[in-house]
Amino acid sequence: MVNNLQEAEVVRIESIGKGSRVCLDLVDHLSPTEGILLGNTGHGYFFVLAENRTTDTYPARPFRVNSGAIHHYVLKEDEKTAYLAELKPGDSITVYNEKGETRKLAIGRVKIEKRPLMRVIAKVGDTEISATLQEADSVHLLTPEHMEKPAITLQEGERILVKVDQPGRHLGEKIEEEIIEF
Repeated sequence: MVNNLQEAEVVRIESIGKGSRVCLDLVDHLSPTEGILLGNTGHGYFFVLAENRTTDTYPARPFRVNSGAIHHYVLKEDEKTAYLAELKPGDSITVYNEKGETRKLAIGRVKIEKRPLMRVIAKVGDTEISATLQEADSVHLLTPEHMEKPAITLQEGERILVKVDQPGRHLGEKIEEEIIEF
């Protein structure tokens, strides 16, 4: 569950150009500190918050999580993962909050569009965790102080909350194997 979120230090941020970005529109409102866990690899996941705040360029969408690049793993339920590319309306996904509470919600719509993306790499000890997020002020992460942080304002040395995981997955299930992912 999310109650084992850890602090990670942002060590690199790079703009990587346009790619397919996925928004998950859920069938209920999410609170400002609810979101999902997603990332580039099975080593761990960023805690990405719902779009419940109005920004300079986007109105609030309290039912949506801007989930980043289409290839991301998303932590679904019972420690299983899925690729964002595999999700479809009607699928159930686990929503987390900063207190460690979870709830399952159905996906009402999967929205994929070409958008500018950025790769963010953070470290917990020697473990690197990364995510490929949309370069937009609608994407927010959670800090260790439980403050919402726009991803586009992140700087190296700042801290965010992540979930470290054991690498090695086959069809979303954890497996024991030697794996190199980055």
